[in-house]
Amino acid sequence: MTTAQRPTLEAVARRAGVSRATVSRVVNGSTTVAEPIQEAVRRAVAELGYVPNLAARSLVTQRTDSVALVMPEEATRVFSDDQVFPGIIRGAAQELEAADKQLVLMLAGSAAGHERVERYTTGRHVDGVLFASLHGEDPLPGTLSRLGIPVVCAGRPLDGAQVPYVDVDNVGGVTRAVRHLIGNGRRRIATIAGPQDMIAGIERLTGYRETVAAAGLAELVAYGDFTRESGAAAMHQLLTAHPDLDAVFAASDLMAHAALRTLREAGRRVPEDVAVIGFDDIETAAYTEPPLTTVRWEIVELGREMTRQLLRLAAGEVIEEAVILPTELVVRASA
Repeated sequence: MTTAQRPTLEAVARRAGVSRATVSRVVNGSTTVAEPIQEAVRRAVAELGYVPNLAARSLVTQRTDSVALVMPEEATRVFSDDQVFPGIIRGAAQELEAADKQLVLMLAGSAAGHERVERYTTGRHVDGVLFASLHGEDPLPGTLSRLGIPVVCAGRPLDGAQVPYVDVDNVGGVTRAVRHLIGNGRRRIATIAGPQDMIAGIERLTGYRETVAAAGLAELVAYGDFTRESGAAAMHQLLTAHPDLDAVFAASDLMAHAALRTLREAGRRVPEDVAVIGFDDIETAAYTEPPLTTVRWEIVELGREMTRQLLRLAAGEVIEEAVILPTELVVRASA
């Protein structure tokens, strides 16, 4: 039994009636070859089932046709029931598939993981890097950008690096949520804020503080980390310190879910005694008891838009520093 030989570059050249060098240029994406010749080469490639040598093509084009999506989070967080990170992954994967490029998912939830990502990306193993989240003043996006590696972040880098980013209107979304509570007569409005080493946590707390201050109301603040566990702990803290509170804005739906349960266990009725609003409009928000009022934004679209911006940047285009996606308040029974 003999094994069929893989079609070679020379075989494609003979079938197309061109030189080997011409085939190589077409396969490697050169635009210097006339369109009729490109079509003849593409037809020969399809007829013979020729598969280009990706390593050789990378050497010629200086492209890997792959993009890294970096998650500076623990694996348990990335693959939890929080839909934000899976949504970003899905959006990025959709755009890269349409562009015929590969997605390289990299977790950087530890110091060792962060160093591994830095070695891999600075080694030019990918054509660009997407950062799905950032904690503190992480210097890596700015470092990569200064090295000429295309970078786009989810949210503004806190170290001031001039790196393109895509975000949502956090402050505007929270402002609408808290104004809704005020408009319904709530006066003791607390917040379960997100982590203050992440831009989303910072901006959502800013929106809350600015809105209650404008209404002449007191700040009632407890802190969480966007998880259910932290939301439950923060809700307990708020009830102990401010038993007369009549509303809660939680900076993520998962924290709001936990707040609903904690309030129920404490004998507080929602929304009669305490109104609750979350942020993100994850799928389960419509199925809590009662259904959760929340701030909606298109999570998958964030991943898609980040990837579109990165592909434009990698193609040499000049892009705006920031793209801000809109938010809207979805009113349900909890508020």
